[in-house]
Amino acid sequence: MKLLVTGGAGYIGSIIAAQLLEAGHEVVVLDNLERGHRAAIPARARFVLADLRDQAAVAAVVSEGFDGVLHFAALSLVSESVAHPERYYRTNVGGTLNLLDAMRAAEVPRLVFSSTCAVYGQPDEIPIAETAPARPANAYGASKLAVDRMIGDVCLAHRLGAVSLRYFNVAGASHGLGEDHQPETHLIPNVLRAARGTARFVEVFGTDYPTPDGTAIRDYIHIDDLAVAHLLALDGTHEGEHRIFNLGNGSGFSVREVIATAEQVTGRQIATREAPRRPGDAPRLVSASDKIRRELNWAPRKPALANMVADAWAFATARPHGYR
Repeated sequence: MKLLVTGGAGYIGSIIAAQLLEAGHEVVVLDNLERGHRAAIPARARFVLADLRDQAAVAAVVSEGFDGVLHFAALSLVSESVAHPERYYRTNVGGTLNLLDAMRAAEVPRLVFSSTCAVYGQPDEIPIAETAPARPANAYGASKLAVDRMIGDVCLAHRLGAVSLRYFNVAGASHGLGEDHQPETHLIPNVLRAARGTARFVEVFGTDYPTPDGTAIRDYIHIDDLAVAHLLALDGTHEGEHRIFNLGNGSGFSVREVIATAEQVTGRQIATREAPRRPGDAPRLVSASDKIRRELNWAPRKPALANMVADAWAFATARPHGYR
């Protein structure tokens, strides 16, 4: 298939673009390089420098014709979304509307959307199923939920086939590609920075949660397992239907468990500094992944935390300054 990957210069988009190429697809990457990296785009992908907020530019790219779109381009910093919600609605919602308009005009039949567990906010039950109430606690989650709902309406009205994958915590590296965010807000890269000595310590936000070791528990999924889910989702679109799947391992690891695993993988002691809980952080966020296992035949192949940390460590040591 000929596929358009928006946000293909970012962490997740670049790795999935590489996996799509490996699977024999033709890939075009669209990115504005505002937060992605030109060096992360796979060499065999054709790159188009464009911004989803530019309606004419998006229409021009999509009009050349595609069998499907994988849509990763978005702003994703929770704290920034609280301080500047307008940026998140303009980029995440407005940009996606431009993309959907262009897809409709060019009769592109399928879409896989990078959604998030942030749409659920503070859940009532763990693990979190797709039927859980959507109550986002910040503009990032709210903007992604707005896109999910918009996609659903477009599917009904215009016969688009779409799948939204609501990620939990993505980790690891693949194909020589990995995480390089500025600022970096994800736990595993920050723990590895402390292991390398480029950070003096890693902050542990909250040590009094009602969990076995007092630190928050999160569901981590290897980027390779995430990529497989996207390939399955491409084949799992149904005309006129919007399907939603949570995507996680179905088990969780605490902050202290992540740090201990990183110490084992790297062979280095990692300094920590305890800090108060961050407002809005839940004690435990774990995905119920039964639906995607049942309906798309997906199962994680690399569920061990040590595998995720080891692959992330290999990228961090190979590229100590990231893509710069």
